[in-house]
Amino acid sequence: MPKQIVIALWGVIAGAVLILITLPISLQTHLIAGTAAVLAMMVLKLFRAQGIGRLIALALGTSIVLRYVFWRTTSTLPPINQPENFIPGLLLYLAEMYSVMMLFLSLFVVMMPLPSRKAPPIRKGQEPTVDVFIPTYNEDLSLLATTMAAAKAMDYPEDRFTVWLLDDGGTEQKRNSDKAEDAVAAQGRHAALQALCASLGVRYLTRAQNLHAKAGNLNNGLEHSTGDLIAVFDADHAPARDFLQQTVGYFAEDPKLFLVQTPHFFLNPDPLERNLQTFERMPSENEMFYGVIQRGLDKWNASFFCGSAAVLARKALNQTKGFAGKSITEDCETALGLHATGWNSVYVDKPLIAGLQPATFTSFIGQRSRWAQGMMQILRFNFPLFKRGLSMAQRLCYMSSMMFWLFPFTRVMFLIAPLFYLIFDLEIFVASGQEFLAYTSSYMIVNLIMQNYLYGAYRWPWISDLYEYIQSIHLLPALISVIRNPTKPTFKVTAKDESIEKARISEIGRPFYIIFAFLLLAVAFTVYRVITEPYRADVTLVVGGWNLLNLMIVGCALGVVSERSERQRTRRIPIQRRAEFFFNNEWRPATIADVSVHGARIQVVGVDDSELRGIVEGAVRFTPYSELSTNVLPLTVQNISRDDKGIALGCRFAIAEPVHYRLVADLVFANSERWTAMQKARRINIGLFRGTLWFYWTALFQTGRGLGYLVRAIGKQPEPDVTRLIQLAERMRQEDQKPGAGAAPVAAGNGGTRAGGSAA
Repeated sequence: MPKQIVIALWGVIAGAVLILITLPISLQTHLIAGTAAVLAMMVLKLFRAQGIGRLIALALGTSIVLRYVFWRTTSTLPPINQPENFIPGLLLYLAEMYSVMMLFLSLFVVMMPLPSRKAPPIRKGQEPTVDVFIPTYNEDLSLLATTMAAAKAMDYPEDRFTVWLLDDGGTEQKRNSDKAEDAVAAQGRHAALQALCASLGVRYLTRAQNLHAKAGNLNNGLEHSTGDLIAVFDADHAPARDFLQQTVGYFAEDPKLFLVQTPHFFLNPDPLERNLQTFERMPSENEMFYGVIQRGLDKWNASFFCGSAAVLARKALNQTKGFAGKSITEDCETALGLHATGWNSVYVDKPLIAGLQPATFTSFIGQRSRWAQGMMQILRFNFPLFKRGLSMAQRLCYMSSMMFWLFPFTRVMFLIAPLFYLIFDLEIFVASGQEFLAYTSSYMIVNLIMQNYLYGAYRWPWISDLYEYIQSIHLLPALISVIRNPTKPTFKVTAKDESIEKARISEIGRPFYIIFAFLLLAVAFTVYRVITEPYRADVTLVVGGWNLLNLMIVGCALGVVSERSERQRTRRIPIQRRAEFFFNNEWRPATIADVSVHGARIQVVGVDDSELRGIVEGAVRFTPYSELSTNVLPLTVQNISRDDKGIALGCRFAIAEPVHYRLVADLVFANSERWTAMQKARRINIGLFRGTLWFYWTALFQTGRGLGYLVRAIGKQPEPDVTRLIQLAERMRQEDQKPGAGAAPVAAGNGGTRAGGSAA
């Protein structure tokens, strides 16, 4: 359907709804209207409404939301002459209006997202030259080697693309540091990476100083390269073989195209997925953004650069003097500037890289803090709503993407609002229990249904609430800091390839337990107030129910910050690839069942346990997608087991030369269809009812698990070593009683002081 018709239809429906929602109606009439709207939306959902049906359902939801806004604005605010009620009441109202505004911006962006694109062919003999940039700072050499090997294996004419490692960890500034330890480490890294790049056929490049962080590093790469296009991969983002084949062709179709962005796909779970054990069965958090929102932005020519897994046009970057570096999110800032100068973008909805995301909760929060602060910097420095050169649709899209990061303010307000009434007896929401329940419940149910319409299989019910809550506690101070001083934040590299040796509570998990205790206290206040003030029981029960919902989310968060042990830094990926296994001087038929960048599980055919007993070293050979100097990959056998398919060997790769990295990359990253299949397997629309039941059961279980971790942590707290102190006192007494030991008490006293100081 043409864009103009969609906008006109939406406008007509919205206008009619606006008239209806301002009509004065009774509470009973509102309940009937709200129920009818909910039922109609559910019926339309059963028929998988698309096009006009989808717009009608969203319009019905919009009418209930606007009705709630009208009632909330005209009937529920406390009197201004009661500041103790009015101020927190106004803050709560503003938080709700922010949520409504973000809902409507989301509706605009994703109400009719573009379908997935089919890559245009690249004309033989007319392939544009491509410089592939892999910026690095402090990443492990083996991780970099795998990424570089995958980049070198891309299916593209070998003389038409160059892979560059842009090393910001071995700059002259770092190699000449005043701290000898830092200087020696940088010199060693510089030499090791130069040798590694030479062995893999990659160009190594560093610079004099670490100026402007990642943006400065990329701009240094621009100065030393000449390719028509620039492909950017983070150090832990390894491309599939068809990455350039799926992206480069778009630039020939549109001379004003500056960006082709692809999704970020991750091989390992984030802290929520790992600790709640949802990685294999629930869509990942980033899939809502890359699966729906980016396609919605693409419809309005507002899909933006995400820092990696993208191809950019050099001529566009030259026009804006390279990558922007004023904020710490150089990717979005660069895209904003180029969109404002008339350049276009394309989003390809197919995972073509596989990477790593933060495994620990601390690293996860560090990454999100940088994103939030960077978006606030752009909002301050380049306010998109008034940015010259952008279309109105692009302005709204960028405002949606940036203002989303203000959610910590609203989440914290929603968390503490019930406490004002339950604990402090403040009336910040003027309504009876019946009114509060009727208007708020219909608004919440419609909101959930609309989210299900928009995101469906990409985001399960209540998961957004949980993700936003676990971030809000730590992001709120970060946001306040950047709003007060927008130039203060600095770029920090996110830790990747982490492992957790022992189960533990995150070092930044304490606030969640404190908040849980306060909300639990509010439950006791709810019971007390219902008993002592039965005439206000309706309001107390409704507000207590709100607090109980918060308690469920906070309890689930206890499970998120209670980090399970997981020594594997990446999950094994099922591949089922024909191979041969070498042992006892002969090759035996085998299948590589699953693989990671560190090792593989190999099923050997036609052998029994006795033949493999005691085996430590071996090798596997297979047919790689690329032409390599060898197809044999050495292994060390870690364990031997028997499954329904025979003997299975748990093996670790024994990398001995650079070509072995090429073989590992071929096994793990070459086939992009594998990532698509993994995504599709997780994209299940669980539905509102089943999703809500699942979330509440998960919250109950995770609350218990989180409290169990707390009990164990308290039990392991170091206590004063009373036994040692008693033994020391007894030894001092015995020394004092020895003949001729007049000076002993002084010496013993000094020794006791040192021991006490050490214990402290």
